[in-house]
Amino acid sequence: MLNLTPQPMMEPFRFAPTGGEVVGSAFSTTFRVFATVIVGGCTIWFAQLWSRGALGSGVSNGTGWFIAGLALMAWTWWSIMISRTRIHASGLHQRWVWDKAMAFDDLAYVRVIRVPGLSWLIAPRLYVRTLAGKFTVFYGATPGLIAEFERIGAELKAFRQF
Repeated sequence: MLNLTPQPMMEPFRFAPTGGEVVGSAFSTTFRVFATVIVGGCTIWFAQLWSRGALGSGVSNGTGWFIAGLALMAWTWWSIMISRTRIHASGLHQRWVWDKAMAFDDLAYVRVIRVPGLSWLIAPRLYVRTLAGKFTVFYGATPGLIAEFERIGAELKAFRQF
């Protein structure tokens, strides 16, 4: 027999960041410097090869692939430089190669992932999964963001306890 009794709606998860909103760099200064050195070094290497004629003439000899690779590296580098993570009353947002966003009322699971002893280089990240199974990772390199990541995890775990 089919039960047609209305079921109560589950209240959505709500989170209030400290101070109303927390914004910070997604990647550490050390990581941004490291990325700059790598991309700069590859660019200098390409320029030296090009000036010596070591790449051949024209784009058909692989030079085009090298330029395409440098362009992708440059775009990723720029995204690392400007990437900011924002926690506000309605959810999480990170500016990145493509913007990432997740509403708090969709959250089903949260986990803070760190590499012990290397937080100065590898930014801690917040792995989040929705009720529908979609997942996203948000990076945070500032103490304020990391503290809010921890709070989100603790509050969501308490909220989801039945």
